[in-house]
Amino acid sequence: MIKKTCGRLRGRTLAALTLAVMATAAAHGQQAYPSKPIRMIAPSSAGGPVDLISRVIAQGLGEALGQQVVVENRVGAAGLIGTELVSKAPPDGYTILLGFSGPLAIVPNLVAATPYDPLKDLVPVSEVAAAAYVLLVHPSVPAKSVKELMALAKAQPGKMNFGSGGNGTGIHMASELLQQIAGVKIVHVPYKGAAPAMTGLMAGEVDMMFNALPPTMPYLKSNRLRPLATGGAKRAPLVPYLPTLRESGYDFEMSGWYGVLAPRGTPPAIVTRLNSELIRALGTAETKERLTRLAVDGVGSTPDAFGQHMRAELARWAKVIAAAGLK
Repeated sequence: MIKKTCGRLRGRTLAALTLAVMATAAAHGQQAYPSKPIRMIAPSSAGGPVDLISRVIAQGLGEALGQQVVVENRVGAAGLIGTELVSKAPPDGYTILLGFSGPLAIVPNLVAATPYDPLKDLVPVSEVAAAAYVLLVHPSVPAKSVKELMALAKAQPGKMNFGSGGNGTGIHMASELLQQIAGVKIVHVPYKGAAPAMTGLMAGEVDMMFNALPPTMPYLKSNRLRPLATGGAKRAPLVPYLPTLRESGYDFEMSGWYGVLAPRGTPPAIVTRLNSELIRALGTAETKERLTRLAVDGVGSTPDAFGQHMRAELARWAKVIAAAGLK
């Protein structure tokens, strides 16, 4: 009897030790994240606003996590290719997305066969940045204000053109929105990214384009392009001499927005960790300074608030796209 009791005790002790080891291993596994470099997909060409912002956010997040965050550019289809890659990546926290309005709120309204649902296949982590859009023209265009530019376009419908980073990008939609508000018709010329579009504008291939303010600053300082107005609710601090489009007489307000997302199924603990470290990174003097140099505002949010913002933007652009008859 004593032997049987001792055997049962030894069995219970062994089971308890096994459970304790498993629990400890699980706890260490959770604490270990991230135990290797994280890949941040920037669905854009190098040198564009998405790329520039992603590198600042990746650096700040990496410093906060104590682990390297490597930016990987995946170009194509107005951000669709890179976004799809993340939507189908393993949900382990090691592949994340620097998303923006194009693939998250515009392309799904344009492309019926979009291979992902931004609200179902991606998990919002945090909005991270907002950048004012600026309306630019080639120096040969004889317009010194938005009203003069719209008068030119109205006088020769379908003759002037504007560049963009591709069908469905935010800077494409900004031009479509302005056309609807001003009642003009301007031909769209899509490029494979915002940076090539800027090159086309400087070469005189197109007359005008919207772009985020960060990558345009060097060209404004060298007078290679003429800025007419910014698209935000207030004047941009780096170019306070430029009026907003609203000040120019148009009921227009639009800025670029950017956020971090993860694949569907990513454990809540990892989403929470990424969110808290992003918020911490955005609050540091170093990250604030890096974003300020790009003329970008840091914007931290909860995952839920970012998700609500995405839903509102999807609804907004559905209306603009329908009114423009875009496909």
